[in-house]
Order: sequence, then C-alpha cells, then structure tokens
Amino acid sequence: MGNGDIRVRGLAARAGGWSARHRWAAVGIWVLFVVLAMGLGSAAGRVDVKDSDQLKGETHTAARIIEDAGIDEPASENVLIQARGGDLKATDAEFRDAVDAVVRAVEGTGRVTGVASPYDTKTISKDGRSALVQFDMRGESDTAGDRVEPVLKAVEGVQQDHRALRIEEIGGASMMKTFSDAFGDDFKKAEYSAVPVAFGILLIAFGALVAALLPVVLALTAIMATMGLMGVVSHVMPMSETANSVMLLVGMAVGVDYCLFYLRREREEREAGRDAQTALRIAAATSGRAIVVSGVTVCVAMAGMLFTGLAEFEAMGLASLMVVAVAMVGSVTVLPALLSLLGGRVEKGRLPFLRRRKQGAGQDSRFWTAVLRRVLARPVIAAAVATGALLAITAPALGMKTQQLTLDQEFGDSLPIVQTYNRLNEAFPGGSEPAEVVVKADDINAPEVKSALADFRDRAISSGASRGPVEIKPHDAQNVAFVYVPLVGGSDLDKAGASLDKLRDEVRPATLGKVDGIEAPITGQVAGSKDFNDQLAGAVVPVFAFVVVFAFALMLLSFRSLTIAVTSIVLNLLSVGAAYGILVAVFQHGWGASLVGAEGVGAIITWLPLFLFVILFGLSMDYHVFVVSRIREARLRGLATKDAIRHGVVTTAGVVTSAAVIMVAVFAIFGTLSMQSMKQMGVGLAAAVLIDATIIRGVLLPAVMALLGERNWYLPKWLHRLPDLTHDETPQAVAGPAARDDEGEPLKV
Repeated sequence: MGNGDIRVRGLAARAGGWSARHRWAAVGIWVLFVVLAMGLGSAAGRVDVKDSDQLKGETHTAARIIEDAGIDEPASENVLIQARGGDLKATDAEFRDAVDAVVRAVEGTGRVTGVASPYDTKTISKDGRSALVQFDMRGESDTAGDRVEPVLKAVEGVQQDHRALRIEEIGGASMMKTFSDAFGDDFKKAEYSAVPVAFGILLIAFGALVAALLPVVLALTAIMATMGLMGVVSHVMPMSETANSVMLLVGMAVGVDYCLFYLRREREEREAGRDAQTALRIAAATSGRAIVVSGVTVCVAMAGMLFTGLAEFEAMGLASLMVVAVAMVGSVTVLPALLSLLGGRVEKGRLPFLRRRKQGAGQDSRFWTAVLRRVLARPVIAAAVATGALLAITAPALGMKTQQLTLDQEFGDSLPIVQTYNRLNEAFPGGSEPAEVVVKADDINAPEVKSALADFRDRAISSGASRGPVEIKPHDAQNVAFVYVPLVGGSDLDKAGASLDKLRDEVRPATLGKVDGIEAPITGQVAGSKDFNDQLAGAVVPVFAFVVVFAFALMLLSFRSLTIAVTSIVLNLLSVGAAYGILVAVFQHGWGASLVGAEGVGAIITWLPLFLFVILFGLSMDYHVFVVSRIREARLRGLATKDAIRHGVVTTAGVVTSAAVIMVAVFAIFGTLSMQSMKQMGVGLAAAVLIDATIIRGVLLPAVMALLGERNWYLPKWLHRLPDLTHDETPQAVAGPAARDDEGEPLKV
C-alpha cells in the first residue's frame, strides 16, 4: 500500500475530512459551542425534579396536594430516651427529669418548634423503657441539616448529665447532617479521581503526554458542554444531582473511549508507513464510522430510560444521552482537527521508561494472538466453555431479590445514628418512618370529616396496621390534614408493606372513603418505596423491548447482516446477565462480600437492574461495533472469514484492553464508596465491562463468528431494500493521486 488518497464517503469520514481541512475553524466552533452551552446553562439555571414529579400514583398525588396548598412540611426530629438496663422505667423520677431536661434543652436553642413531651403524646414504648420527645426544626426542611448542630449539642449535654439513660437524637435534619458529614465528599472525591485515573492509564497506553491528554480534554469539554445543556433542557424535563453524577460517569468513560479508538487507529496507520494525511483520513473513515454507529446505539439505549415514567430515571437517561451525543460529535469533528494541527507533536512528552511499550505496525498483542490461535483452532470447544462460564456466572441472578435498602443495609453499623435508628424501630415499630395520609377536603373541620378522621385513627390501630400513636395535624387554612401512622413492621419493609396495604385497601375505604369530596392519598417512605417498585416493574418490559429492538435495527442497518445483528444482541444480553449474577453473588449471597465491604446487605437495590441493563447494553456496543467493524473491514479487503476474525480481534485487542481498563477503573472507584447502592452500581458496571472485553470479545465473539463462517454476512433478499448505512471504507480504497470530496474539489488535509 502506498500513501494515496481515499475517496471520502459517510458522515464520519466527511466530518473528519472537513475538520482536517478547516482545522482552526473546527477547533474554534467546538470551543464556541462549549462556552455558549455553559453560558446558556448558567443563565437559564437548572430546574430540579420536584417531589410531586418523582413518582406517579398516590405518592405523586400526595406531593401535589402539599405543593398546591403551599405547605412546607418541617423536618421532624425525635429524641430517644431509653433505659440502658435495670428496672428504670418512664414513670420513674430520674426518667422524668431526663425528659424535662431534653425539652428545656432543645427549646433553649431557639431552632425548634412544637416540642412535645412523651407524657402528652403517649409516645412511650410498650415495655415502658423508652420514650420519644418530638419536635420540628424551624425553617425550610431542605436546609434543616445546616441548622441542627446546636440542637444535637444540647441533647449531648443532657446525655452527659444522665448516664443511666441513653439519650440520642434522630430525624430528617440530624440524618441529613450526619450523612453529609460522613459521605458528603465521598461521591465528589470519586468523580474527581476519575480524571487522574483515566489520564494515568492513557499515559501508559500511549506513552506520550500530549496523546494521553487529548482524550481527557475532549471528554471534559464534552461534560462541561453537557452540564450547560442540562440547565437549558431542565426547563422542559427537570434534572437532578443523581443525573449529573451519572452523566459525569458515562461522559468520562465514553468520551475517553471514543477518542482512544480514533487516536489508536491514526497511530496504527502512521506506523504502517502511511503519511499523516492519509492516516488521518483512514482513521476518520474507519474508527470515525465505528464511533458514530456506537454512539447512536448508546444514545438509543439511554433513551430507554425515558420509558420508565420515573422522573429520576428520565433525567439520568436524557443527561447520559446528551453527553454521549456531544462526545461522539466531538470525537469525529474536533479530534481530527487537533490531530491535523499537532501532526507529529502528538508524540510530545514521551516518557522514556515507556519507550519500549511502543508497538510497531506489524506487532500484535502476543497474549491475544495466543488466545485467538486456540479459539479459532477449536471454536466449538471455545464457544461451549465461554458460554458455560457466562451462564454459570449468570445463574445466581435467577434468585435476585430487589428492594429499597434500609438504613442499616445502605450504611452498615459504621455510624452511631444507624444504631439509634434500629433502637427506635425496635421500641416504636414504624415510628421513625410513619405512613403519612394527606387528607384534602372542602372543609377539613366539617363534622363528617372530623368523624372520619377519628374513625381512621381508631381503625388503623384495631386493624393491626399500627400500634399507634396515630397523630393528626390539621392545616385549617388550606383544608388539609396530615395523619401520621406508625406502621407495624418498622424497618422490615415486607411487613411494613403489608401494614400499608391494610391502610390503603381496608382502613381508608371503610372510613375516609365514605365521605364525599375527600382525597386521602397515603405517602411516606414505605409507600414511596412500594409505588416506586410497582412503577419500575411496569416499566421493565417496554424499556427492555425498546432498547433491544432499536439496537438490533441499528446493527442491522450499520452492518447489513442479520447474523451480526442477532449475535450482537445475544452477546450483550449474556454480558448483562453475568453482571447480574456477580451482583447477586456478592451483595445478596455474600460471596466475597468482605473484599468490597458489602457484608450483610442481602439484597440488590430496586433501581439497579434496569439501570445496569440500559447502561451496559449501550456501553457494550462500544467494543462490539469497534471489533466487528475491523473484522468486516478485513473481510472486505479479501481475507477469509477466519483470517479476518483473527486480524480484527488481535489488532483491536490493545485499544479494547486500554478502553476496558479505563472504564473498569472509573467504575471501580464508585465501588469503593461507603453507600451500598453506589458500591453495587460500581461493582456491577466494572464486572460487566471486564467480562465484556475479555470473555465476550476475546473468546465468545470470535468463536461464534468462526463457527458461522460466511453466514456472518447473511442478509435475506427481502431485507436488501433497507437503507445502506455501511459506507465501506478501508485503507485499500485508494482513489488515485487526486481524490476528490463530495463537491468534486481536490481533497487536502
């Protein structure tokens, strides 16, 4: 092969060619886009998801009534006063003195309102050894954690004076402060450490400072632009902090990967003896196209989250979709321009101790060459062993148990407040997280409404759903009343859920349901968890169907092969299944849980399986599209299918390994966080990417393609009418000494 010019076909190739010819314009447009996006986002501000938009069902209705009434529910706090041992009871003088001291201490801070003694509210445990002083924090509930410290100190002071009793505060504000102090910087540290980790791996992969910086800079600028766009878009679809964090995670992983694919191909062509211009055009036409196909497929997968009907998921899906789209556009436009500008200077800053790592044009990965030799020699055995291993890893997923994690499951016993939470729930089942009935009537003080509320309170206890006390808080001006019902079952979500069903299906219809014009949705943590689970369960089938069908269609159009489209879906499903199996084995069954600090969790958080499916199905396509594109390219050059497989897998092994190591490292950072939900997400993503880049792409894919042979390229005649999105580009497509672009002008780089 000489250094001829290739005729540019296809979107990615045309974009790369234009950018390389107008490199300063391309870089300027990208910088302007990033600055404008950030400026517009800053000017527009960000609209976050409201409580009333979080869920549908009763939880949504209750939040809407509260918002429409303009009621800002204060953050409620409890002080648990409990005998440490012996015969001390709430009726004893020492106990009463402690209660009075707590009431005086918290009132003396000036930060609280509505302080209630347990002797007035009857919040004394059945065994008489525990009591609750209850009060509300002044000011907005969202910021109560910032104002609760003086109250906590006052309670600690009372504890010092009454050693025979356990005196501990717990509630919305105190938990907010405790978790903020303990874990507030945890997530941020993980986000910030992702950048140096990715850069370090790229530095080892490329051995040169400039080459390693390019993907990181482009990924960061894509993230910055997306953050601005999120502010603008949030006025149509509200965003959230969770969506922001997921966007950063996906943006760093995908943005770096796309640039890595492009850079590696350009380097490879230069090392093969081609001049810089030709190498860049080949990279644009081949890796650039793979990036577009992969990016569109990932965007489609992320769009699946929009079908859940859950505001948090919709925000995460849209934010992820946007960052992938921005990273994809940046990779095929500004990256060619930067490479054209830098030329040989992309190798600047080469580290001396990494010189030997530089591979020449003909050098392939020794490890993967050895693996491929054995796989292609015995494809049946390789496919059977790899499939068997993946199914064995997937097997534990058949017994997956999902639930909203309780406080002790989420944080373990590392925080004293978790132990307080458990003690309070043991003494007052459901008292820390009561069901909340939001009653809206034309006249909340009408005799029939008051009678119905009293009947509801009595029947909630007599039905066995609650042991009381049931508290009614009327808001006369808004004709709204809040009824707080401690649920039997407490922190046991299954038992508490059964108590909630009794309230909703038996108690409410027999009391409040008999009064015309009353709305009485039941909300609270247990109700929110149940409504979330019900809505999520209803979203599983449409989300799975949307993602699988559209990914199949994109692969079919991009490769014009029914076989490749089918195998890509099956292999991706195996990858996701294996991730599920590892999650269940570690976090539910506890196999190796001590290695990741996950002892005693016993369940998978409810939202994770669907979230992982969407994210992994999209990200797995990165490697699949990249590897299969290279195999198809070799096949079009005239290589036999088995030789094309060997060439495609071995020549992409280095870049796929580097990309996988970056993704695994970034995701694994989240596996080190203290919160079990984040730990589960990090471990699941890291394990799936590792399996995908090794067993799937290195063994199972080549084995299956070797067994299929020429059938890999099968497309039924009745599908030949489908649009042709292949735009075949190979280094052999040399058009002669004066290749021309689509306008007929001489092509120059």
